[in-house]
Amino acid sequence: MFEKIVIANRGEIALRVLRACRELGIKTVAVFSEADRDLKHVRLADEAVCIGPAPSAQSYLNIPAIISAAEVTDAQAIHPGYGFLSENADFSEKVSQSGFVFIGPKPETIRMMGDKISAKKAMIAAGIPCVPGNGDPLSDNDEKNLKLAREVGYPVIIKAAGGGGGRGMRVVHTEAALINAIELTKAEAMSAFGNGTVYMEKFLEDPRHIEFQVLADSHGNAIHLGERDCSMQRRHQKVVEEAPAPGITDEQRKQIGERCARACIEIGYLGAGTFEFLYEKGEFFFIEMNTRVQVEHPVTEMITGFDIVKEQLRIAAGLPLSVTQEQVRFTGHAIECRLNAEDPKTFMPSPGLIDQFHMPGGPGIRCETHIYNGYRVPPYYDSMIGKLIAHGDDRDSAIARMKTALSEMVIDGIKTNIPLQQSIMADSAFAAGSQNIHYLEKKLGIH
Repeated sequence: MFEKIVIANRGEIALRVLRACRELGIKTVAVFSEADRDLKHVRLADEAVCIGPAPSAQSYLNIPAIISAAEVTDAQAIHPGYGFLSENADFSEKVSQSGFVFIGPKPETIRMMGDKISAKKAMIAAGIPCVPGNGDPLSDNDEKNLKLAREVGYPVIIKAAGGGGGRGMRVVHTEAALINAIELTKAEAMSAFGNGTVYMEKFLEDPRHIEFQVLADSHGNAIHLGERDCSMQRRHQKVVEEAPAPGITDEQRKQIGERCARACIEIGYLGAGTFEFLYEKGEFFFIEMNTRVQVEHPVTEMITGFDIVKEQLRIAAGLPLSVTQEQVRFTGHAIECRLNAEDPKTFMPSPGLIDQFHMPGGPGIRCETHIYNGYRVPPYYDSMIGKLIAHGDDRDSAIARMKTALSEMVIDGIKTNIPLQQSIMADSAFAAGSQNIHYLEKKLGIH
C-alpha cells in the first residue's frame, strides 16, 4: 500500500479521499488554490501545498504544479477525485511519466472512453447494447447525413465525440433542420472541446438514466456493484440519485452488470468506473463510460457496504479486488440529494459566508460535505457543497428518512437548493419511481 498520496481535488470529494486514506494508514498531501486555504481537508491533511491562484486553470487544472507538489512532498501516487483532471488522459500519462501512480485507468483507456465514437465501437465489440446509430463521425456530405437520419428515424441527436457534461448535443426533429444542426454542433464542439467531430444517434423521447458501477484490478478481475437511477436531472446535470433503480429486475441487473464487468476485462480497464445507459421500454442503451469515481458513489456504498474509494487505492497499489462478484450483496435502498449553493428557483450560484450549519443525523443518514460554521463558499468553482444520503430497508423508508434529514439541515448565510430537494421528495411521480430524464425540467418549467 502507498505511504503517501496527493489529493488533486477540492471540496467534499477531497475530504472523502482523505478519510479513506486515514483508514488505510496512508499520509495525505492536500493541494489547494489561494481561495481554498480554509477547506476542511486542507486543515486535516498531513501536508498542504498551494498550487496557484483561485482560477481553476491556474491551480486545479495546472498539471506541472500538481506534479511538483508530489515531487516536493515525496508522495507516491495522485488521486484525481472527479471533475477537474480526473478524466484527462494527458494528466494520467504525465503522472506516470514523472514516476508516480495515477489512481485511475491507464491513459489509453481514458482516451478511448473519452471519445464517444471509439467508446461506442468498443462497447459494440464487447456486446454492450448501444443507442441506434452507426457511431461513425459525420462527414461533410449532406446527402449521406440525410440518408443516415432517415435510417435511424427522427428525432435524432447530434453529439460531439469529445463532449461531456451535457454540452455539445443538439436534438433534431425534422429533416429540414438537420444540416444546420450538424454545422452548429460541429462549431460548438470545436470551440468547447477543440474537436469538431460529431456523430448521430436516435433520440430517445422518455428514457431513464441508469448507470452501473464497476471495479477492475490488474489481475484480470472485474465486478459490478449494481445500478443507480440518476433520472432526476436539470440541463443534463444530476440532482437526485438512488440505488437500486426502481423497477429493474434481478435478472436485468445480473445480465447487464456482468456484461459491463466482462467489457472491463476486454478493454483492460483499471480501477473504478461507471457505464451510463439510457433505459426505455425495458431496454438498455449505452451512452458513455465515466473513467473515475462518481459524485453519486455513496448510494452504491450504502446498499453494498463496500468502500469504493478504498478499493480504488488498493487497485492502484497493485492489489487484487477484495471481493468476488458472488460476495456482493444488495441490502435496502439509498437516495442521494446533491446540495448546491444556489438559488432554488433561478439556480444562480450563491457564494458567501455560512454563518450557521447544522448537519442532520439519525438512522441511515450520511452527509458528505466540506462546509462548516464560518466557511466562506468561494465564487470560482462548481456550486455543489455536499451530498445528503439516506438509506432504508426499502425505497419508501429511504424517502421518509431523506425528508426528515432535509427538514433538519440548516445552512444559513447563503441560498441552497434544499427547498427544491424537499419538493422532489414530496413529488408523486418521484414517489412512484416513474421519473424520466426530462421529468424535472418539465416540473420546473424549463424547456
